[in-house]
Amino acid sequence: MNRHHGPLQTTLLPPFTGLSGLRVATYNIHKGVRGVGPNKRLEIHNLGLAVEALDADIVFLQEVHLFHKRHAARFDRTSFGWPQQGQAEFLAPPGYDVAYRTNATTRHGEHGNALLARWPIGDIGHHDVSDHRFEQRGLLHVPVQWNGSTVHAVVVHFGLVHASRVRQVQRLAEFIEREVPRDEMLVVAGDFNDWNEKLDLPMAGIGLRRAHAASTGNTRATFPSLMPVFALDRFYLRGLACRSTLVPRGMAWARMSDHLPLVADLEPA
Repeated sequence: MNRHHGPLQTTLLPPFTGLSGLRVATYNIHKGVRGVGPNKRLEIHNLGLAVEALDADIVFLQEVHLFHKRHAARFDRTSFGWPQQGQAEFLAPPGYDVAYRTNATTRHGEHGNALLARWPIGDIGHHDVSDHRFEQRGLLHVPVQWNGSTVHAVVVHFGLVHASRVRQVQRLAEFIEREVPRDEMLVVAGDFNDWNEKLDLPMAGIGLRRAHAASTGNTRATFPSLMPVFALDRFYLRGLACRSTLVPRGMAWARMSDHLPLVADLEPA
């Protein structure tokens, strides 16, 4: 696996000692490519280092390519070329289980949501929540066997229109009711595209509380990465409590994607 080797200028949360805490991270990786036209550059190798630096037990990823023929041909001539395997497999640190499902098929490739887990995973589920034909969206559901219990991880990437997002919350509720036992822990995470901070109430209405540490307030801005203003990337929890959150900052992080990752340390509620 070829990756750039260089320091990421950030201070991450100290890791938990023992098994009482669960570290989660969510990251929209912008398909591993930044820039436009002749200035387009490949960032997937740096993103591999970034995922390792997060040191998370579970990583929720959005905008992940399974393949892309045009980018593969373009970056094949670079010293660090387009990965031969899907981006989810490429980004997974050694020993992590990987889950990926496609949300959207385009002329040149496929992309969707992924989950990387340090702990064993169960059967992978996928549910289409597309609200109209212009946006292909899906839920990726992965049960993770953590410390003798099951944590249900659901990766989401909601739509660009508020009405669509509200309908997607309702479809999420139906999915949870059908697939997730009420007495088991649940983390729903990803890019909610909730620019106006309107989803907390409907999410609370289906039993999911937004993760935030009391000392840091409700939001951690993650978008745009160069000068974050909007808290688009989030965790919503059931059966878990949030101890601390962090958004890594610095130019190295700002270059890799238009989003910054959000990290949270959780514990059973």
